[in-house]
Amino acid sequence: MSAPLAPMADRARSGTRLACAPQAVLFDLDGTLIDSAPDLVAAVEALCVELGAPAPDAAAVRRVVSAGGRAMLRKGLPGADDAMLDQWLPRFLDLYAVAMTHRTCLYDGIREALDALVARGIAWGIVTNKPGWLAQPLLAQLPLLADSRVLVAGDTLPQRKPDPAPVLHACAQLRIDPARVVMVGDDLRDVRAGRAAGTAALIAGWGYLDGDDPATWGADAIVATPRQLVQALGLA
Repeated sequence: MSAPLAPMADRARSGTRLACAPQAVLFDLDGTLIDSAPDLVAAVEALCVELGAPAPDAAAVRRVVSAGGRAMLRKGLPGADDAMLDQWLPRFLDLYAVAMTHRTCLYDGIREALDALVARGIAWGIVTNKPGWLAQPLLAQLPLLADSRVLVAGDTLPQRKPDPAPVLHACAQLRIDPARVVMVGDDLRDVRAGRAAGTAALIAGWGYLDGDDPATWGADAIVATPRQLVQALGLA
């Protein structure tokens, strides 16, 4: 039987390697596998035009992409209250849906990392809070990601990250013990979901961290670039 992964550290340490290779790796989507910010920012900008609002601070919107649609609208329309955000969110998502892959792309090095997992027989999947009606067509337009062994979207279950249920569901679909799985993401919710589910957790340091200090999130390690991911997973 394979040895268990190393115990999780109290603080993430850049460059830390896991004790042994996992049997599966679960990825967040936006800010981890793909840089979707350009198309999401464009949708916020289009909504502002429709509403006659000032152009948004694109950099501010970009920083909170991993926090979801409401967070992006809150940055793009800073004077809006919660009721307004709820009213405008569906239109924002519709604007985004028709142009999801105009400028969205895989992060440099992700293709090589996924190829390395497949070459070593390690399953990989996606656990995202993005709703399925957006995530599924997005993956279909990015052929490499269509090879994901499992997709748990934001509406697959009643619970979403940071609840561990989506991660546990993905592990069950893969028929792999969570203790032999690594969750990789760029948001505190990814770390919390993985740790609560019993997986190891790596922080995608290349993602949308919004100025937070990810070293305080309690993950196993911060991985600076996708190209370093294979080494951090103990596969190099």
